Amino acid sequence: MAPHAPRSSLCVALSVLSVAAAACSGGGGDSGARAAQGWSAAGVNVVARPVTGAGVAAVTGLRPDGALETAVFDLAGGRRLWTRPATMAGRLTGMGVQPPAVAGSGTGAAVVALEPQRTGAAKATLVARDARSGAQRWTRPVDTTFGPVRCGDLLCLSEDTARKSARFVALDPATGRRLWTMPGIAEVESADASRAVVFRLARHPTLEARALRTGRTLWTVPVEKVVGKGVNLSGGWTFGASGGTLVGYLAPYRAAKGGRLSAFGFFGLRMSDGRPVWKRKRLLRVYPSASPAVALVTRQVTAAGGYGGFEQLDPATGRTLAALGADRAPKAAWWLAFPADLSRLAFLVRDAPGGVAYRLRDGARVPVKDGPAWSFCTMTPPELKITGHRGFFPIAPLCAYDLASGRKIAEPGAPPAWYTGAVDGWRVWRDERGVLHALKDARGTAPGMYGL
Repeated sequence: MAPHAPRSSLCVALSVLSVAAAACSGGGGDSGARAAQGWSAAGVNVVARPVTGAGVAAVTGLRPDGALETAVFDLAGGRRLWTRPATMAGRLTGMGVQPPAVAGSGTGAAVVALEPQRTGAAKATLVARDARSGAQRWTRPVDTTFGPVRCGDLLCLSEDTARKSARFVALDPATGRRLWTMPGIAEVESADASRAVVFRLARHPTLEARALRTGRTLWTVPVEKVVGKGVNLSGGWTFGASGGTLVGYLAPYRAAKGGRLSAFGFFGLRMSDGRPVWKRKRLLRVYPSASPAVALVTRQVTAAGGYGGFEQLDPATGRTLAALGADRAPKAAWWLAFPADLSRLAFLVRDAPGGVAYRLRDGARVPVKDGPAWSFCTMTPPELKITGHRGFFPIAPLCAYDLASGRKIAEPGAPPAWYTGAVDGWRVWRDERGVLHALKDARGTAPGMYGL
């Protein structure tokens, strides 16, 4: 869902099902040249995407007793500020565990999360707390929801998602007052001070721009207009915004063995008016990868449904910048891997020699000793033991590998910026043990593999 977070193998945990899973198997980072400040917090087992804002980092953690918690840290120094119980009510397993939301700014900033407080018939309660002190600001009873998200300087969520009465609401994060609503289920893909672009989840999904304060519809684009008829959202989706363009991806889904794939591919929309700028059908997003608005490395699907070569696209135009044939991959089982600067595409043979790497700009083979390559730490993560919930997996971390040996590098430093993203120069991520890390070594704000 945006970016569709990891879905019982890791590729499934990455919001890609059936054919798209094969893209897993078979922007650039900051080198740290500037002086950096950072910290680690080993006292929480982070299981969802960390979120940052208003000088804090907020995470959903899993306690040893199987209960979820919201933990909030001072971003500048790493001191834990407060912790509260958390829960899920209606979250789909393919979306991963929901993170909290950080909304508002300054003294009005709040961390908003779902807490296990029953209110009448409601299954849980949405609670906004002062970002620094954890003091309760306001509450809202919730039956089922995918979770809260920041949208511009507001707070948005879909609620009653398991009912016909499902609706999307925009709230004032300071008071919880409802500002506007629209029927159905939607997800925020991009927002600024004046508008929010939402993805309406329906049989015939649409992208819509809404005025942030009033909810007035500014433009609407049926997704099937750009990727073709026969979309099935079970495959997953991802969006990223950059330079006035919203780059979208819908993954394929095969409802039955031997059946046809649903429509899939990439496209770019002009955010000012929703006008389609480019479209590239029958290409798969590969994993791991940057936000599609930062860099696009894709894999072809042949007319017969087989896997083809790899293409790097320009997110602004959709044009092919580089191509690499499928015959360049090793015969042994491999994982895709990339360096911190995304200049090369590598095929990692895990725990064995035989990995190869190619320069993307011209397809030339490069020595495997030329720096580490980053890929998933595992393709088979253990299911999280969350009390009352099954089928959830942690957000997938990256590890650095020596391509020559196929082995993990023990102390590689921070993962690439194209994976972590950055908010006001801060990069925050979880490692394969669930430890939270933060590092200020970037400039500005940019999306990572899982968005902002």
